[in-house]
Order: sequence, then structure tokens, then C-alpha cells
Amino acid sequence: MAHRLSELGRRERQIMDVVIRMRRASAAEVGRGLPDAPSSSTVRTMLRLLERKGWVKHEWEGPRFIYTPTAPAETLRRSAVRHLLDTFFAGSVESAVASLLGGAAKPTPQELDRIAKLVVTARKRARAAR
Repeated sequence: MAHRLSELGRRERQIMDVVIRMRRASAAEVGRGLPDAPSSSTVRTMLRLLERKGWVKHEWEGPRFIYTPTAPAETLRRSAVRHLLDTFFAGSVESAVASLLGGAAKPTPQELDRIAKLVVTARKRARAAR
């Protein structure tokens, strides 16, 4: 199954954000992590729906279910970045990076060095793919 966060509704994405961030969460923990949290029964219902859709799985831990994402973190990270790029930057990596480096974030000199190395690596990959 392709995990594309853009295919989920707003509340489903918010729930997935909490589950991904926590890595393991009960319905109560998910509810506490949501803005304008719905009722606990609504959170449980939405988690069951996300499980049927293949986004989360559960296991018993004492008297409660613990939910975890079904996709690897890297897959979810890439999907989230793609969604962010498409939604706010018209798919432009350049615009996103310009926004980050133009004041949205304050990278350290060490982070800037690592980013520069990532750009060099990306250029090499792009040349090799031609």
C-alpha cells in the first residue's frame, strides 16, 4: 500500500501526526495530542478507520490498545514532505529551501555544512541519472 498523507482527511492526518511523533500511542494519548480534541469515542473510531485503511495497527497492552504506524518512518517522512511541498510550495524544492533558509529556520553552521554536502550528493545523483 502506498502511504500518502495527502489522501487522508484533516483529522486523520492530525491523528497520524500524533501516532508518528509518539511512535506508540493509546487512543487517550492520541486524543491529548490533538488540537480541539474530539471525544475519546471519536478518536477510537478514527483509529479503527485508519487501521482498516492500513495506516496503523494495534496490539494489546494491559487494558488498552496501543497503536503504531504500519509504514516505515522514512516512507511517512517522504510523504509528509511531498504533501508540504505540494501544498505550500507548488512542488518547488527551491522555494521550500529558500523559505527555510530565509528566516523560517535558524540552521547552525554545522547544519549548513551538512546541507551543503547533501546538495553535492544530490547533484551527483542527478548527473548519474541522466
